[in-house]
Amino acid sequence: MRYLLPVIMLLACGPLLYGQNPSMGQEGKVSYTTTQNVYVKFQSTDNIATGDTLFSVQNGVPVPVLIVREISSISCVCTTVSSQKVSVGDAMVSRKKAVIKETTGTAVVPELPDTKAYTDSAVTRKSSSLKRTQVVSGNISAASYLNFSNATANSQRMRYTFAMVIENIGNTKLSAETYISFSHRLGEWSEIQNDVFNGLKIYSLSLNYKFNKNNTVWLGRKINPRISNAGAIDGLQYELKARSFTIGLFAGTRPDYKNYSFSPSLPQFGAYLAHDLTGKHGNMQTTVACIEQMYQGMTDRRFAYLQHTNSLLRNLYFFGSVEVDLYKKTMNKVDTTVSRDTTYTKDNSPTLSNLYLSLRYRPIRQLSLSISYSARQNVIYYETYKSLVERMLEAATVNGYTLQINYQPVKLLSIGVNAGYRNSKNDPKPSKNIYGYVTYSQVPGINVAATISATVLETSYMSGNIYSAGITRDLIPGKLSAELAYRYVSYKFFGGESKLVQNMGEVNFTWRIIKKLSCGVYYEGTFDKTSIFNRMYINLTQRF
Repeated sequence: MRYLLPVIMLLACGPLLYGQNPSMGQEGKVSYTTTQNVYVKFQSTDNIATGDTLFSVQNGVPVPVLIVREISSISCVCTTVSSQKVSVGDAMVSRKKAVIKETTGTAVVPELPDTKAYTDSAVTRKSSSLKRTQVVSGNISAASYLNFSNATANSQRMRYTFAMVIENIGNTKLSAETYISFSHRLGEWSEIQNDVFNGLKIYSLSLNYKFNKNNTVWLGRKINPRISNAGAIDGLQYELKARSFTIGLFAGTRPDYKNYSFSPSLPQFGAYLAHDLTGKHGNMQTTVACIEQMYQGMTDRRFAYLQHTNSLLRNLYFFGSVEVDLYKKTMNKVDTTVSRDTTYTKDNSPTLSNLYLSLRYRPIRQLSLSISYSARQNVIYYETYKSLVERMLEAATVNGYTLQINYQPVKLLSIGVNAGYRNSKNDPKPSKNIYGYVTYSQVPGINVAATISATVLETSYMSGNIYSAGITRDLIPGKLSAELAYRYVSYKFFGGESKLVQNMGEVNFTWRIIKKLSCGVYYEGTFDKTSIFNRMYINLTQRF
């Protein structure tokens, strides 16, 4: 039974598989980071526009991370829109611009089958004037992660990914999407033989049928972007649109929490109500959801979720999300002389579990300001992690604040500062960090983009400084680009007063072999007094 759904869906979609993440477009890699200035390298930026959102695919769901500010032939300069840490080598994808032909033969960009909270450069037309046309896009890639050192054993991990979206299969109302990866370590094949799902991860595998512009149903494994906090849903999802409102229902199961396979013992169901509004300067979307997640018929977690995005005011963007748990259990330790059993007290009163607020403001074109606040607690599944509940309940709320400032005094020069503060009552002292950078995007004479930065941080157990410098350049415009970076790291650990000093070097090449075939090679070396640690990442990607 645990393999039944993946097998059925694979058989259903098998004849269609060619492989990009569903409803997404081009995939790029983060080549350099400078707080709000994040450089992302693509094979081509032909279908990307200034102001578009770039997404990070997490467990199959696209999460908005970056906004495109400047564009060259194969790279974008972006600013962040979330608190997610962005690192060199992270994959970013743009929104796919699917094409459907009008009855007059003119090409336009349609509304995607699974309407997302974010639309980039999209133009929606009335469905009555459109003729459905099959559109297939995706990619297949193979990557090698190699670690070798003079102090530890060498290791190599292989990862293969296949992503595909087919809209309007055979010019019908039926669509399909899939995102699958398979990874294994060399010399450790026995783990795969014991359980194939130790390596195989099916993040998305679903069919979608759009009865009309207001009624849509999904079958299979899919993360719904309107209720992404619920995670993947194995089962049936239905969405009804009524003007600016959307009502959604779903029922199914959660993936197995150990290996992400199908698990009939983890049922879940819920409903949500969303409202969309388009204004002169931007969009607003609000979603309210109530979700019940179970374990073998018993309530595991019950929570309500509110998400709101707002860019209706010029140069002002707000994002907020709230999670409120509606179910909790408290252990009652009965006198052991009377009974050895333990009883529980159930409580359905609301309890705030997660809160995130982010505000970004651009008073003038050259200046961008953003501030965010987060309050996080452990998400508790009372039945799944029954043996750990008491320890998880003891964890305190973690409060975090971030402040970002980015200023561009002249055309090619950018300056930025990012400060962060995080604290929990269980921590001996709060964690603090401040990061500053200066970027010049076209150094005269050598035609490179250069960045220098410095980071100062302090936690409850250590303090440190990080200084870095890096350059990036297109060696062959549109074909071959290279990046070179150096970092000096100095950490001081409290208690033993020990100190760690490291010198780190990075080299990254991206080669566009042919139009849709690319190869990337990334190397990082870490050198200290006693050891040399090397990491190498090689990736070959074919898009179609």
